[in-house]
Amino acid sequence: MHPVAADAEQADDGRHDRRIERAMTPEQTALVSRVRVLLGDEPVVREVSMFGGRSVMVAERMIASVLEDGALLVRVDADRHDELLTRPGALQAEMGQGRTMGPGWIEIAPDVLRDDEQLAAWVELALEHNRSARG
Repeated sequence: MHPVAADAEQADDGRHDRRIERAMTPEQTALVSRVRVLLGDEPVVREVSMFGGRSVMVAERMIASVLEDGALLVRVDADRHDELLTRPGALQAEMGQGRTMGPGWIEIAPDVLRDDEQLAAWVELALEHNRSARG
């Protein structure tokens, strides 16, 4: 478990929503920085903590989440799921031990993401899905 960086209460429609932000690991920090560079021209980009990582939203839709170990969870076209799983380092995403996520959720191993071209290709696939999903 990583140290808590901030602990804040936020009002939401008269209710209190307690949110805890966790400090990122060095692996996350490095990968998030690289993803930010790739998204430099995208409108409406923000980051939120979810899926045990730092998720990147474009136009209020998640494209990817940088996980604690430096892996990347990407949201891609479900119709291409099986094809994309054949790429190096691509794994069926899991939400906890043995609970697979549905088609369109793929985790990319950290060692593959050390290559800038591989990272850029996965981010572009996620952006393509994001653009098609919002019309």
